[in-house]
Amino acid sequence: MTSASQQELIRFLEDRFACAQACTECARACALRASLVDPGGTEQQELVRRKGIMCAEVCDATCRVLSEQNTLDESGIRVQLEWCRTVCLEAARVFDACPGAEETAVVCRACARACTEFLRTLA
Repeated sequence: MTSASQQELIRFLEDRFACAQACTECARACALRASLVDPGGTEQQELVRRKGIMCAEVCDATCRVLSEQNTLDESGIRVQLEWCRTVCLEAARVFDACPGAEETAVVCRACARACTEFLRTLA
């Protein structure tokens, strides 16, 4: 293995780990945010709760795809990352409009950035 290919492998593994870690942090933050909203609240509260649950589930699934030996090929991983990035950005926009949820929006955007960075590594 040449030095250049070793560097590429190291970069790939570092980006994959960083993305999985960002997904874990986002899943945790979104699950917590969703748990703070009373079911049956206002329409906006319900939206926050639903987006929080959805983002937590997608981020958790993405983390599992990245951290476990799985049967997904590169295109399957790419689809999962793009889905995660999209859901995170949608959730961040909803959290921006919810007082007290600004930090969760920041975590969602960080996860979306990590997915984008890892997608570049796959290119």
